Amino acid sequence: MFTDELKAFRRLGFRHVLLQVLNFASVIASGLMIWKGLGIVTNSESPIVVVLSGSMEPAFYRGDLLFLTNPSSEQYKTGDITVYKIPGADIPIVHRVLETHDVPPKIDIRQYTKATKRSKSQPTSGKNSEHDNQLLLTKGDNNPIDDIELYRGLEWLEKKHIVGKVKGFLPYVGYVTIAMNDFPQLKYALLGGLGLLALIQRE
Repeated sequence: MFTDELKAFRRLGFRHVLLQVLNFASVIASGLMIWKGLGIVTNSESPIVVVLSGSMEPAFYRGDLLFLTNPSSEQYKTGDITVYKIPGADIPIVHRVLETHDVPPKIDIRQYTKATKRSKSQPTSGKNSEHDNQLLLTKGDNNPIDDIELYRGLEWLEKKHIVGKVKGFLPYVGYVTIAMNDFPQLKYALLGGLGLLALIQRE
């Protein structure tokens, strides 16, 4: 598959190969810096995510690319579409906020959680201090029940579990990522091919 490229690679000198390695490393470093920069601007550890399931249809479909923000001063409201990650879980989940409760800063959120009864409590208006914590209940638009079973023993989500709120999306663009996750060989072949081409190109 890469016979001609390998022959060209053997004809190149050491200095040229070293220069190409440095150029390739520079491209990778630039990508990482852009990603970290986006994370700082949006206050999110993952400012861009890919939808992996159909739990939010028809709002989002598998393969859609989502853009997130997570301002520290912003309170979440019922109806917001958020991406959250439970400790110990590998994959973030994108679901809609079904219910919110604002917890004043001076109150121990663990005690408040135990005292709050989901079946009898009423959602708050979200008009408390911007420094208040929140308890959130979420649900997928295409799911029949809420996400309690996904919380791994937690009664509510807290703001610290939220990766970000969806601000925009591109349909089906993320299918490349899904394909590489489903077929790891494709990912290694793509990365290997790009690396080899970067090494042997003359300009």
